[in-house]
Amino acid sequence: MPNKTLSDDARQGAAETTAEGSPRRWWILAVIAVAQLMVVLDATIVNIALPSAQADLGFSDGNRQWVVTAYALAFASLLLLGGRLADLFGRKPAFLVGVAGFAAASALGGAATGFGMLVVARALQGVFGALLAPAALSLLNTTFTDAREKARAFSVYGAIAGAGGAVGLLLGGLLTDAFDWRWTLYVNVLIAVVAFAGGWTLLGSHRDAAGSKLDVPGTILVAAGLFSVVYGFSNAETHDWDSAQTWGFLVAGGLLLVVFAWWQSRAAHPLLPLRILLDRDRGAAFLTVLITGAGMFGVFLFLTYYLQLNLGFSPTRTGVAFLPMVGALMVMAQLGTTVLVPRLGAKTVIPLGFAVATAGMAWLTGIGLGSTYLGDVLPQLIVIGVGLGLVMPPAMQMATGGVAAEDAGVASATVNAMQQVGGSVGTALLSTLAASAATDYLAGRDATSKLVQAQATIESYTTAFWWSAGFFAVGAVIALLLHRRGVPQQTADAPQVVHM
Repeated sequence: MPNKTLSDDARQGAAETTAEGSPRRWWILAVIAVAQLMVVLDATIVNIALPSAQADLGFSDGNRQWVVTAYALAFASLLLLGGRLADLFGRKPAFLVGVAGFAAASALGGAATGFGMLVVARALQGVFGALLAPAALSLLNTTFTDAREKARAFSVYGAIAGAGGAVGLLLGGLLTDAFDWRWTLYVNVLIAVVAFAGGWTLLGSHRDAAGSKLDVPGTILVAAGLFSVVYGFSNAETHDWDSAQTWGFLVAGGLLLVVFAWWQSRAAHPLLPLRILLDRDRGAAFLTVLITGAGMFGVFLFLTYYLQLNLGFSPTRTGVAFLPMVGALMVMAQLGTTVLVPRLGAKTVIPLGFAVATAGMAWLTGIGLGSTYLGDVLPQLIVIGVGLGLVMPPAMQMATGGVAAEDAGVASATVNAMQQVGGSVGTALLSTLAASAATDYLAGRDATSKLVQAQATIESYTTAFWWSAGFFAVGAVIALLLHRRGVPQQTADAPQVVHM
């Protein structure tokens, strides 16, 4: 069946937006890209600066994870609310409030005088990021209506979403080395000024769901459910899987999300209309984003450990080491969305990208104590970048394409939520599996030997890489089975899929 077409009112609004913004649409893309980069890189930019922040503010190792977790919890749990607010009150106000609030929270964090102040600032970043991220993606979806131009726009956006973590590592290392850890937060203020000025000048005001009401019970259920799931997986890193703080929150989160889905089928004004999830291609795209978020963690975190602890790279040099992967991802993002998907369809391109990424991750498991970056890391990174460039941008385009304009914000929020939850799942599972692999290797060996300890760390990294490869392989199978045959065809009036 073809995807749901736009309503007459939504189509008129989209046409008005296009007519007004057509000459400026590429500038709007630049503004959206800048804002999205700010949100995405903040997931990793602070990580490199954490040791410096910990030494400066004097908080414990046990508390250190909360600087990262506070952002993830607030961001993930409020994403659907942020997306719906953008639909109800307008994407321009949501975008501008999100940018301004994110900048203010970043300034607060940069000026932190203690651990509590820093964690509150990170949580506020997550709150405003949950408003900004879906507004930015839905603006992209409604600004570009021509199929070819929309493909190019999503190639840029998808490349940022996929490579933002690596950019965050590079920028975090540069700022920490050149200045101090506080500038990993202050830099957001500078980025936000550009995004806010551009958004204020270029964006038009339009509310596609102005006649709807906010689904308060649904908002509470999904916020509590997503919070519990992300918190449960976060606890798995510091507690055993059999700890009540781990499985208790995971079970509670799962039950809350089941109740949320039941409520959405009965609510007069559902927060997340089930028609968004039940489309076969869109559902496959959401799962693709979830799996990619989980698998990418193995690349960024454990390879960062390997480069710094085993090869002796500085934070800045570590960030630079990821740039070839970023470059490959961006090139393939453009090729995939503008050339391959329009000719071959998502059913071919996305599984192909997953297969390439799987091969790259499997190849990366060959690292050892005597390995070098040029011979044993760089080629694999490029292959992984090629694969992910064929996965992320097309999946994001499929996930948000074809929805009614009044649902654009919440559909975009669902994409971000899937990526965030996937990252949380990957963090918990891969960290636990890597730690177990190191412990198993040390069993029966001389644990005091530095050579044995070093080899144990290699075992932990390669285990994480194998599991990441497994995630990508599962993604290839799911995308191959779920996506319909055919290539996407889109007009200014109504996007649809022509099936074969």
